[in-house]
Amino acid sequence: MPTTPTDTVRHTLDLPDEAATAALARRLAPRLRPGDVLALRGDLGAGKTAFARAMIRALLDDADAEVPSPTFTLVQVYDTPALAVWHFDLYRLSGPDEVEELGWDEAAGGVALVEWPDRLGPLLPADRLELTLSAGPAPGSRRAELAGFGAAAARLAAGDPA
Repeated sequence: MPTTPTDTVRHTLDLPDEAATAALARRLAPRLRPGDVLALRGDLGAGKTAFARAMIRALLDDADAEVPSPTFTLVQVYDTPALAVWHFDLYRLSGPDEVEELGWDEAAGGVALVEWPDRLGPLLPADRLELTLSAGPAPGSRRAELAGFGAAAARLAAGDPA
């Protein structure tokens, strides 16, 4: 049955270590399209930044590229061969008005990777992908839940997320 714009599709994966988290990022990177928003959720230390770094390096096609955390700069922009990637870390922001000052509207032409997406408030698009990282069953492991909302649900339903 086809999905509708209000559908949500979810896949859960167990990731035994940080290398598996990076491998997931590398598998998902080629599926991103201009205009995509990937909301990265999880507690402090869950692996959001490690995932984002691996994805950006995959999109740059450079495993050794310097990819600093945007914790203090709040946003880092990367021009990859296929599209621009905006990596937002909104942890220190109080709300959506501050996000707009970071160039949120400009990011719409590329891909936005957003750590702490709850700070977006009403700016969080209905059509989006979300990755929630949490502690896994074994020490050092993670559980990843990938969800597609709205139009992104159909894309996620159409293929294996990993």
